Amino acid sequence: MSIKSWALPLILFTVSSSSFANQGEYLQHEGDEYDYRPTPLANQVADLKDDDNDGVINARDLCPDTPRGSEIDNDGCGTFIKSSQMQQLHILFANDSSVIEPAFLTQIRQMAEFLQGYPSTSIELQGYASKVGRAEYNLALSKQRSETVRDQLIRYGVAPNRVNIVGYGDSVLVAEGEDDISHARNRRVTATVVGYKGEVVKEWTIFTTLPM
Repeated sequence: MSIKSWALPLILFTVSSSSFANQGEYLQHEGDEYDYRPTPLANQVADLKDDDNDGVINARDLCPDTPRGSEIDNDGCGTFIKSSQMQQLHILFANDSSVIEPAFLTQIRQMAEFLQGYPSTSIELQGYASKVGRAEYNLALSKQRSETVRDQLIRYGVAPNRVNIVGYGDSVLVAEGEDDISHARNRRVTATVVGYKGEVVKEWTIFTTLPM
């Protein structure tokens, strides 16, 4: 009976240093003893905050007030396209009054929502009066009408420093007639939005509706 001999390969197990990369390193001494030396922690010196939540940190963000959901570039700036859909504001008043009629509150609320969606913009409210009465009184009344609309915008959440007012009295008329209809058209507050670049291009999400 013959006896066969088998040569078995010697398998060596090694421990990769990468397995300890995040934990530190082990220094071998004589025999099987090891000393553990923790990896030093780095001190964070850069500002990694992202105040407008656009994915670009403040230190690199050239547009710190990007509208939420915008499609942005590497500098954190949104993309805008020309638009003719700017929000309009045209409030009419009764004679010798600065009280806002309820029918115009929706228009003011929509303007407030527009301003909140574009935080880099501001608004100037222009108040006017009809030719009825003295010019000095009409000038004060036109400013009071602007102030009333400003107060309503603030109640809807617009920051006070984003709303400027001016009164023109009866010096700028949209209707030159002396009849009641012409006077009613001149008793108004209009608005100019400052800093509006156009409609912001929104970033695509799973909820975006594609054009048909």
